[in-house]
Amino acid sequence: MGRWEPNARGRLEQAALDLYRERGFEQTTAAQIAERAGLTERTFFRHYADKREVLFGGSQALEQVFVDTLAGTPEAAAPIDAMAATLEAVAAFFLDRHEFARRRQAVITANAELRERELVKLASLSAALAATLRRRGVEEPAASLAAEAGIAVFKVGFERWVGDDGGRSLADHLREALGELKRVTAGVTAEA
Repeated sequence: MGRWEPNARGRLEQAALDLYRERGFEQTTAAQIAERAGLTERTFFRHYADKREVLFGGSQALEQVFVDTLAGTPEAAAPIDAMAATLEAVAAFFLDRHEFARRRQAVITANAELRERELVKLASLSAALAATLRRRGVEEPAASLAAEAGIAVFKVGFERWVGDDGGRSLADHLREALGELKRVTAGVTAEA
């Protein structure tokens, strides 16, 4: 192995997902991931704190996209409309990531510890969005309700997106989930 390996992080990510699928998350070690990627274990730990971080390493970047986008929406926008605009913009974060997202979600779904970690990530994201809405002058409980609703829409839309064949975009699924939420809150049970 040379001193510098191009795309080490991407190779580690790919190797980890392959091994998690083949052996299971619990049975896979950081050393095995590094070996599969053609890298050293030391290189693995330069990129990831542990083998879970391969799945959750992008959480901070995703949260930043959510918060920055929400903060940049027009001040006059109602909280739920600001969340809707944010969801539209966040969908771009996942362009060309459908297959990775599907594989990642399959690993998470198969492991209780990882499902819990995913829920903690979503709760943290909701708290950050509520704080952003409060900074925009939205009072409680509206700020927390809008943030929680936005995360619920994201979760449902994302699950539908990773469950389909990739023919529809994440933005399509998010719009559909938001429409469903609006119908539910309006007391409408089916599309008119």
